[in-house]
Amino acid sequence: MLKLNVPDMTCGHCAGVVTKAIQSVDAGAEVGVDLKTQTVTIDASADDAAFTQALDVAGYPATVSAA
Repeated sequence: MLKLNVPDMTCGHCAGVVTKAIQSVDAGAEVGVDLKTQTVTIDASADDAAFTQALDVAGYPATVSAA
C-alpha cells in the first residue's frame, strides 16, 4: 500500500484527475482519495516512482508519505 501527499488536490475534479493519472499507470489500481488530508492511498503492484511521475505530468506533484 502506497500513501502519497498531494497538496494541490483540493476538489472533486482534482481527485478525478489524480485517480485517472494513477490508473493510467496501473488500470487495476485501487485508489482511495482523502481531500481533507490531501492524501491518496494506492493498492497496486507498479513502482512508486511511476505513480509520482504520472501525477507530476498531470499537474499534481506528489510525495510519498512517511506514514
